Amino acid sequence: MRPIGIALIGYGGIGRVHAQAYQALPYHYGFPAKHIRIVGVATAHRESAQQAAQELGCQLWSDDYRTLLERPEVDMIDCMTPNTQHHEVVCAAAQAGKHVYCEKPLAITVTEGQEMLQAVEAAQVRHQMTFNFRFFPALQRARQLIEEGRIGRIFSFHGRYFRPSYINPQRPMSWRLQKKYGGGALTDIGSHIIDIVAWLLGPIDSIYATLETLIDKRPSVDDPATIQQVDVDDLNLLQLRLTQGGCGTIEVSRMGSGTTNDMSIEIYGAEGALRFYSNNPSWLEYYNNRDSNQPLGGERGFRRIESVQRYPGQRAPDWTMPANFVRTHAECQYQFIQSIQEGREATPSLAAGVAVQQVMEAAQLSAAQQSWVKVGGGGPPSPA
Repeated sequence: MRPIGIALIGYGGIGRVHAQAYQALPYHYGFPAKHIRIVGVATAHRESAQQAAQELGCQLWSDDYRTLLERPEVDMIDCMTPNTQHHEVVCAAAQAGKHVYCEKPLAITVTEGQEMLQAVEAAQVRHQMTFNFRFFPALQRARQLIEEGRIGRIFSFHGRYFRPSYINPQRPMSWRLQKKYGGGALTDIGSHIIDIVAWLLGPIDSIYATLETLIDKRPSVDDPATIQQVDVDDLNLLQLRLTQGGCGTIEVSRMGSGTTNDMSIEIYGAEGALRFYSNNPSWLEYYNNRDSNQPLGGERGFRRIESVQRYPGQRAPDWTMPANFVRTHAECQYQFIQSIQEGREATPSLAAGVAVQQVMEAAQLSAAQQSWVKVGGGGPPSPA
């Protein structure tokens, strides 16, 4: 079997996570390492690109990603550039006939995202988003229970994603703190929890959003004495209504004192409830309303469902080990590699990225108007 050649476009902190996950895939699934190979890397500067290639053990490196698209040994690209560059990179890769794996968020605007989706579909290349939180086994189990009707009609939900990334007011300015580069808590980490809500519960119909900037000035990275204006959100409070019924909230913050990388979701339905916390990834909590009808309450209460590393086909590590953040990236990548090898559609595709983009764009409009906004419609519906 010819190896699938991967080119990494961008190699910051998340680039090393992606590289680590790719290189672990043969160990996880027991296939020869030669089946996949990181063959090249591109960054903004020649020095960093060369250093990245040395770390990765690959021969191709460049400060111009287009040179990698010309290489026949490159079969797919993994786009990890700053958000404003996703559109250009993905469209160029599609035109070059390369499969596309793209970090979140997909784009800066819905229009850009739709153009990217059209480009990969027209080129008939495989395409997938890096919505890796979907690949916690506990969340896979949650989706199964919901699809089986074990929760019943969805009444409400609460999603939350908190990090302390920017709580230090002396942390210098970066592209993640500037609107023109697609920065902000909503796009940075809100995209993940929005995707989880939509994936588990169905499309989001409308939204009422509050977006707050908590530290509005930061020192320049080049000159700490120079103070720059922050024009993106640090905190998001979102109220949402689902297309299929039910409503809920999402909270997102990069200013969460005492948190680390905390994502959670709670779902309440007519027949039961589910709870998941990323800091306790081995377990899904499940409540069955039927237990409360038993004498003396029966076995009423949340029960913990064991999930750990129940990945189909995994050989190592032992399934009893807790899943972690990097492992979710590996599974997300593995599913994409499998889609290429088997010639089937990948999921979550770039269409899921467009759907998340529509929710974020509606949230930004809602915050500006302080009104309910229809997702994908751009206008304020009745909140009832």
